[in-house]
Amino acid sequence: MKRTIEIHIGEAGLLVGTLRYDQQGGRESASFEYAGAWLGHDHRFAIDPLLKLVAGPQFHRRTGGGSLFHGAIADTEPDGWARRVIQRDHAKRREKTRRTPHLPLSDLDYLLAVDDMNRPGALRMKDETGTFQRAGEPGRRTAPPLLELGQLLSASRAIESNSETAADLAYLLGRGTSLGGMRPKCSVVDEDGNLAIAKFPSVGDERAVTKGEVLALELARLAGINAAQARLISSDGVPVALISRFDRPREGGRLMYVSAQTMLDAAPDDAEAHSYIEIVDAIRRHGDSVQADIEELWRRIAFSILITNVDDHLRNHGFLHSGRDRWRLSPAFDINPFPERRRDLKTWISPGAGSSASIDALLSIAPYCRVPLKRAKEILGDVESTVAQWQKLGRKLGMTTRELQAFTPAFEHGERHVARRVCGKHA
Repeated sequence: MKRTIEIHIGEAGLLVGTLRYDQQGGRESASFEYAGAWLGHDHRFAIDPLLKLVAGPQFHRRTGGGSLFHGAIADTEPDGWARRVIQRDHAKRREKTRRTPHLPLSDLDYLLAVDDMNRPGALRMKDETGTFQRAGEPGRRTAPPLLELGQLLSASRAIESNSETAADLAYLLGRGTSLGGMRPKCSVVDEDGNLAIAKFPSVGDERAVTKGEVLALELARLAGINAAQARLISSDGVPVALISRFDRPREGGRLMYVSAQTMLDAAPDDAEAHSYIEIVDAIRRHGDSVQADIEELWRRIAFSILITNVDDHLRNHGFLHSGRDRWRLSPAFDINPFPERRRDLKTWISPGAGSSASIDALLSIAPYCRVPLKRAKEILGDVESTVAQWQKLGRKLGMTTRELQAFTPAFEHGERHVARRVCGKHA
């Protein structure tokens, strides 16, 4: 099977290039080629650091369990939860038409299963018929309004409990996002008509995870971090985290996004061997506001250490295109306190410091980040003082004493004392 998919960008759908896919038996290959018009465009830029602005096809080698496609394209693929929905839908269709042979889902099947409206970032896929993939059909909302939240929650829980119907799958299909993991979620349109992600509690949760994420994002913003806007809403008494899509400005349009994994050209299976030092280097190579973003990154690391946000892998950091070949750190997202986990970061602070989530390790890279010690202490003090208010803010969010107690190990630990001591406070 051979397919030719046009890659467009933004609401205007400007042609960027062509993705060519070839499947021979169980082997798949893909290449990308920039369009001549894009190479000559006044506002052209490389959509991926590895996709140089040159004519001719550029191939991508799959590494380990990574994507078949170049990173910028792979960043728009469905995340773990959306892939689960797609797989269940495929299995349901096979079960319904047993006499009809069904080929296994290909990498391209997954890529094209994400709805055009909901696809992360600014890239858009148009098939051979000239149709943007999974574009909205007449009378069909691809991102439901908040009024349908209860139905979305019910369908998601059915999938988690292996009791979903074809209608459940049809309702959720194509509405996932790749800025997340295996947790149940769905794209929705909020009261103001803006695209957002609704994150639901999982049937297996032993603590108030959705409340914990909103608490973390609210604390991050109070600590001076540029973080995604989040709030809690209720669906028949069930707390749902509503996260605004930062790649969809309120004034309209789509912002080009790539993950830190793409920016570093890191394979998924070795992503944990990478460090924040490498992200600093990437900011220096590609950044639009270099020192401001490096200091912002340093602040985010401090925050992650102090709230035990240890799921900080490279897919949970990203960049937004800011003009020509320049990029800025995207707002922080997928920040969660993990009270039950070891205090080991997925992205190491530095190769020498290893995975330990320690303030001493963070301070050791301040010179490399060109953050003077006095300034580092100021940032650390600001972050620690904000984190110290976690229970107060949690109660404002409606968290019960029992729910707060479940998160205590994530917020109350030895590194908080180290931070206070470094900043001259009483430990």
